[in-house]
Amino acid sequence: MTLLRRKLPIGIQTLRDIREGGYYYVDKTPLVARLADSGKFYFLSRPRRFGKSLLLDTIACAFEGKRQLFDAHDGADGTAPRERLFLADRWDWAKPHPVIRLSFAAGRLQRREQLEEHIHAQLEANARHLGVELPPPQTDIPLRFDALIERAAETHHRQAVVLVDEYDKPILDNLEAPEIARAMREGLRNLYSVIKGRDADLRFVLLTGVSKFSKVSIFSGLNNLYDLTLDPEYGTICGYTEEDIDTVFAPELEAAKQEGQPLDREEIRRWYNGYRWGPTSVYNPFDVLLLLRNRQFRAHWFETGTPTFLVEWLKRRGFYTPQLERLLADDDLLGAFDVERIEPEALLWQTGYLTIDSQQRKASRTVYTLRVPNQEVRYALNDRLLKAWMPDASLVSRLANDLYDLLTDGDAEGLRAHFERLYASIPHDWVRANPIAQYEGYYASVFYSHLASLGLDIVPEEVSNPGQCDLVIRHAGRAWVIEFKVIDGDAPTGEAMRQLKAKDYAAKHRGAPGIEEVIELGVEFSPTKRQIVGWEVARWRHPMGETE
Repeated sequence: MTLLRRKLPIGIQTLRDIREGGYYYVDKTPLVARLADSGKFYFLSRPRRFGKSLLLDTIACAFEGKRQLFDAHDGADGTAPRERLFLADRWDWAKPHPVIRLSFAAGRLQRREQLEEHIHAQLEANARHLGVELPPPQTDIPLRFDALIERAAETHHRQAVVLVDEYDKPILDNLEAPEIARAMREGLRNLYSVIKGRDADLRFVLLTGVSKFSKVSIFSGLNNLYDLTLDPEYGTICGYTEEDIDTVFAPELEAAKQEGQPLDREEIRRWYNGYRWGPTSVYNPFDVLLLLRNRQFRAHWFETGTPTFLVEWLKRRGFYTPQLERLLADDDLLGAFDVERIEPEALLWQTGYLTIDSQQRKASRTVYTLRVPNQEVRYALNDRLLKAWMPDASLVSRLANDLYDLLTDGDAEGLRAHFERLYASIPHDWVRANPIAQYEGYYASVFYSHLASLGLDIVPEEVSNPGQCDLVIRHAGRAWVIEFKVIDGDAPTGEAMRQLKAKDYAAKHRGAPGIEEVIELGVEFSPTKRQIVGWEVARWRHPMGETE
């Protein structure tokens, strides 16, 4: 059977273009139908480039009654054929609703006046599209927005729909300038506060964005929004599932194979899957589409705009990077996001650099275990952090190849010399002048991030507070089980290796499939010497079980 190849919808955010242009489309309309049937005031947080804009456009097309975009088409007229979508037979197409669409996705607004001009322009564009008159521009924004909703419902004799794309971007773009961010927050709060008062004129409302700003700060007066972000029923509303990759994109996988560039499914999974907002993990859609086009495993998503603010924020806060592999948080911490209070855990989770690995109910609290979602984020984020934290970023790049070879060869003593060289490259004056080098976990974070930036298979064991770094690297038939300790004084204590032996982290790796050797490595670092002072190695080799 010949599989029908289509165009890859890279950067396409409108349903009409996708359906009429011959692009692949992953059908999310079963979830759209469920949303519309279940309520009408919603909020959804997802990282950038996860398909939020396309989701909103699909919802808009449904409420506007554009049935032809959801029906099947045989292509007899020379246009692209398309399959019937779930919603085609499960929607009341005879009752279209007026749809009001607001977006803050494009450009960067850096003054409150720019924000207000942007909102006025969008209100007027919606009014023209819906054929209604607004109060003059001199009228304040809440009154004009209120009038738009009311008059749209009256003119079209049906309740209106309000869809807001990237509701928080004007704030996020200015987090490095808190005064401007606060002004943006106030301006947006004035806008969104209108929605609750127009309940009788509204059929459906959905606000989407990256962050979950606290309801008190930006949604005061709009406390009836239902947060879909962690609702297990809607965990796959954005992103591609395993089934989507194997069915919708099967023609691309087959074409790659036929053209001599096969894409290993396990490698696709390792690089780009792992985001979880419910029981089913999803792939980053932007990564998948670029992989299918270029057939190269790269940090496509990370390279398209990881904010400098994120790296600088983690740097200023002295974030302990081994926690990227395993970090505990609760609902309060995940929701702790506002201009005056931004916790690193919340920032990393909401922007997609951490994801939920598991959750557990403990009395009245839900405790979440967070982790790096996949290989792309682990490699790219640690590489960016390491280069921001080290005075000589070019040396870090040059040493990366050496580090890979040492791990491949199982050269533990060469590895020690490698890290000693890395730390010796940090000038004393740089340490004295940079607060990042003063906090206790800095050297452990450099150690971890240098390893993680290789993109190897890192397995978390017990990553806890600064001063302790337990992790496992599986590579070339070996498991490196590493304990890193920051000690008082300059003399080695042997505590790192004692802890390895006492907890026997290596036990699960001895004799594990594909593991021929286990290397336990106890590393102790002196912050006063700014150098490694203790380095103990124990080896286990299969099948004889010899140790040294």
